Amino acid sequence: MAQRLSSSEFKQVVTLTPLVAIDLLVRNERDELLVGMRVNPPAKDFWFVPGGRVLKNETLADAFRRLTLVELGTVFQREDAQFQGLYDHIYEEDFTGATDVGTHYVVLAHTLRVKAAALTLPDAQHNAYRWISFADALAAPEVHANTKAYCV
Repeated sequence: MAQRLSSSEFKQVVTLTPLVAIDLLVRNERDELLVGMRVNPPAKDFWFVPGGRVLKNETLADAFRRLTLVELGTVFQREDAQFQGLYDHIYEEDFTGATDVGTHYVVLAHTLRVKAAALTLPDAQHNAYRWISFADALAAPEVHANTKAYCV
Protein backbone atom coordinates (compact mmCIF):
# COMPACT_ATOMS: atom_id res chain seq x y z
CA MET A 1 0.00 0.00 0.00
CA ALA A 2 1.31 3.47 -0.93
CA GLN A 3 2.41 5.55 2.02
CA ARG A 4 2.28 9.30 2.58
CA LEU A 5 4.75 10.96 4.90
CA SER A 6 4.19 13.69 7.46
CA SER A 7 5.56 17.12 6.53
CA SER A 8 8.56 16.69 8.83
CA GLU A 9 9.32 13.22 7.43
CA PHE A 10 8.97 14.51 3.88
CA LYS A 11 11.28 17.45 4.62
CA GLN A 12 13.90 14.95 5.82
CA VAL A 13 13.54 12.92 2.62
CA VAL A 14 13.78 16.05 0.44
CA THR A 15 16.90 17.06 2.38
CA LEU A 16 18.67 13.74 1.85
CA THR A 17 17.49 12.18 -1.39
CA PRO A 18 16.10 12.83 -4.85
CA LEU A 19 12.41 12.19 -5.38
CA VAL A 20 10.97 10.08 -8.20
CA ALA A 21 8.19 11.70 -10.20
CA ILE A 22 6.10 11.20 -13.32
CA ASP A 23 5.39 14.17 -15.59
CA LEU A 24 2.51 14.00 -18.03
CA LEU A 25 3.18 15.56 -21.43
CA VAL A 26 -0.47 15.74 -22.40
CA ARG A 27 -0.98 16.52 -26.11
CA ASN A 28 -4.31 17.40 -27.70
CA GLU A 29 -5.65 16.89 -31.21
CA ARG A 30 -3.71 19.95 -32.44
CA ASP A 31 -0.48 18.58 -30.92
CA GLU A 32 -0.47 21.32 -28.27
CA LEU A 33 0.88 20.72 -24.76
CA LEU A 34 -1.28 21.05 -21.65
CA VAL A 35 0.22 23.31 -18.97
CA GLY A 36 -1.20 24.52 -15.70
CA MET A 37 -0.36 27.51 -13.53
CA ARG A 38 1.29 25.98 -10.43
CA VAL A 39 -0.15 26.98 -7.06
CA ASN A 40 2.44 25.19 -4.89
CA PRO A 41 6.24 25.30 -4.64
CA PRO A 42 8.47 24.37 -6.26
CA ALA A 43 7.71 26.07 -9.58
CA LYS A 44 4.87 28.09 -8.02
CA ASP A 45 3.44 30.75 -10.37
CA PHE A 46 4.86 29.12 -13.50
CA TRP A 47 3.10 27.23 -16.28
CA PHE A 48 4.08 23.60 -15.81
CA VAL A 49 2.98 20.19 -17.09
CA PRO A 50 0.83 18.02 -14.81
CA GLY A 51 2.53 15.32 -12.80
CA GLY A 52 3.66 14.33 -9.35
CA ARG A 53 5.84 12.13 -7.24
CA VAL A 54 5.73 8.38 -6.86
CA LEU A 55 4.82 7.29 -3.33
CA LYS A 56 6.64 4.67 -1.24
CA ASN A 57 5.43 1.15 -2.13
CA GLU A 58 3.50 2.45 -5.14
CA THR A 59 4.22 0.79 -8.46
CA LEU A 60 4.80 3.00 -11.48
CA ALA A 61 1.55 1.70 -13.00
CA ASP A 62 -0.40 2.58 -9.84
CA ALA A 63 1.31 5.98 -9.62
CA PHE A 64 0.43 6.71 -13.24
CA ARG A 65 -3.25 5.87 -12.65
CA ARG A 66 -3.37 7.95 -9.44
CA LEU A 67 -1.58 10.93 -10.98
CA THR A 68 -3.72 11.00 -14.12
CA LEU A 69 -6.85 10.95 -11.97
CA VAL A 70 -5.57 13.64 -9.59
CA GLU A 71 -3.98 15.83 -12.26
CA LEU A 72 -6.29 15.28 -15.25
CA GLY A 73 -9.57 14.17 -13.67
CA THR A 74 -9.49 10.94 -15.70
CA VAL A 75 -7.68 7.67 -15.13
CA PHE A 76 -5.27 6.61 -17.84
CA GLN A 77 -3.06 3.54 -17.92
CA ARG A 78 0.70 3.80 -18.29
CA GLU A 79 0.33 1.68 -21.44
CA ASP A 80 -1.76 4.54 -22.92
CA ALA A 81 1.35 6.76 -22.89
CA GLN A 82 4.72 6.79 -24.58
CA PHE A 83 7.78 7.04 -22.34
CA GLN A 84 9.81 10.12 -23.33
CA GLY A 85 12.82 9.80 -21.06
CA LEU A 86 14.42 10.69 -17.74
CA TYR A 87 14.94 14.27 -16.62
CA ASP A 88 16.54 15.97 -13.63
CA HIS A 89 14.51 18.78 -12.09
CA ILE A 90 16.55 20.64 -9.51
CA TYR A 91 14.98 23.52 -7.61
CA GLU A 92 16.38 25.98 -5.10
CA GLU A 93 13.17 25.74 -3.04
CA ASP A 94 11.35 22.83 -1.45
CA PHE A 95 7.63 22.06 -1.13
CA THR A 96 7.24 24.75 1.55
CA GLY A 97 8.98 27.44 -0.49
CA ALA A 98 12.03 27.37 1.79
CA THR A 99 15.45 27.59 0.13
CA ASP A 100 17.51 25.85 2.82
CA VAL A 101 17.74 22.44 1.10
CA GLY A 102 16.18 22.66 -2.37
CA THR A 103 14.54 19.76 -4.16
CA HIS A 104 15.83 17.24 -6.69
CA TYR A 105 13.37 15.21 -8.76
CA VAL A 106 14.26 12.39 -11.12
CA VAL A 107 11.36 12.60 -13.56
CA LEU A 108 9.98 9.90 -15.82
CA ALA A 109 8.29 11.89 -18.59
CA HIS A 110 5.42 10.31 -20.52
CA THR A 111 3.52 11.66 -23.53
CA LEU A 112 -0.20 11.06 -23.40
CA ARG A 113 -2.38 11.95 -26.39
CA VAL A 114 -5.94 12.88 -25.47
CA LYS A 115 -9.09 14.54 -26.72
CA ALA A 116 -9.07 17.84 -24.85
CA ALA A 117 -12.83 17.72 -24.20
CA ALA A 118 -12.44 14.37 -22.40
CA LEU A 119 -10.50 15.92 -19.49
CA THR A 120 -12.00 17.31 -16.30
CA LEU A 121 -9.10 19.34 -15.00
CA PRO A 122 -8.95 19.74 -11.21
CA ASP A 123 -7.63 22.83 -9.41
CA ALA A 124 -5.60 21.33 -6.54
CA GLN A 125 -2.15 21.83 -8.11
CA HIS A 126 -2.97 24.32 -10.89
CA ASN A 127 -5.42 27.24 -10.79
CA ALA A 128 -5.59 27.67 -14.57
CA TYR A 129 -4.80 25.59 -17.64
CA ARG A 130 -3.92 26.28 -21.24
CA TRP A 131 -2.92 24.42 -24.37
CA ILE A 132 0.28 25.74 -25.88
CA SER A 133 2.42 24.93 -28.90
CA PHE A 134 6.01 23.89 -28.27
CA ALA A 135 7.25 27.04 -30.03
CA ASP A 136 5.07 29.30 -27.86
CA ALA A 137 6.11 27.42 -24.71
CA LEU A 138 9.79 27.92 -25.54
CA ALA A 139 9.24 31.66 -26.08
CA ALA A 140 7.12 32.32 -22.99
CA PRO A 141 9.01 33.48 -19.87
CA GLU A 142 6.17 32.29 -17.62
CA VAL A 143 6.62 28.67 -18.79
CA HIS A 144 9.06 26.97 -16.41
CA ALA A 145 12.46 25.93 -17.79
CA ASN A 146 11.80 22.30 -16.79
CA THR A 147 8.67 22.30 -18.95
CA LYS A 148 10.56 23.97 -21.80
CA ALA A 149 13.05 21.08 -21.69
CA TYR A 150 10.26 18.82 -22.95
CA CYS A 151 9.75 21.07 -25.99
CA VAL A 152 13.18 20.76 -27.61
